[in-house]
Amino acid sequence: MAVKLYGWSRSPFVSRALLCLEEAGVDYELVPMNKEAGDHRRPDHIARNPFGQVPVLEDGDLTVFESRAIGKHVLRKYKPELLGAGSLEDTAMVDMWLEVEAHQHHPAAGAIAHECIAAPALLGRMPNQAIIDENVEKLKKVLEVYETRLSKCRYLAGDFLSLADLSHFTVMHYFMATEYAALVEAHPHVKAWWEELAARPAAKKVAGFLTIGSGVTTEK
Repeated sequence: MAVKLYGWSRSPFVSRALLCLEEAGVDYELVPMNKEAGDHRRPDHIARNPFGQVPVLEDGDLTVFESRAIGKHVLRKYKPELLGAGSLEDTAMVDMWLEVEAHQHHPAAGAIAHECIAAPALLGRMPNQAIIDENVEKLKKVLEVYETRLSKCRYLAGDFLSLADLSHFTVMHYFMATEYAALVEAHPHVKAWWEELAARPAAKKVAGFLTIGSGVTTEK
């Protein structure tokens, strides 16, 4: 098997890459690693990713790290239509909304999920309400933009599913398990988009890896 993905599947970053592999129908091997045992800091893994993070993809002789870069490579090679291939405009929209996910949506939704789920389950402390409140306000503004966008087209990049949508899934999966899921439910177009995304067979399969309380991490 030529394609290998290294990491712990319940990480939202690893599962982002897993979702792209599943959507593209790639025959791959998930090479499990143990975060608690420090597998990501061992010399063999540092040789794959000098930052000591997960996921890492090996596709033949090519090694790629960073989850969004892995997603782009997988889809570029195996299912380019999910990157808007064939249209410069579509490709630009995918790239733009993927940047929005990385810099606007993920930091806010991820911080809330981290405080609500990882803090008590993994770190043994109470959630920091100040961090939650700050990021709730940020996420409200982001979701207002998403609602406007999704009122005009079915998906973020247009009327076609793309990496821009898929990249949201795993952090959103955790976020929707918090009491702040109502922020999404208050926006009908965002809610419909999320429900359609979560209902995809590949997303359902990946969701099976995402046990609440053991996967929200800052490791990429």
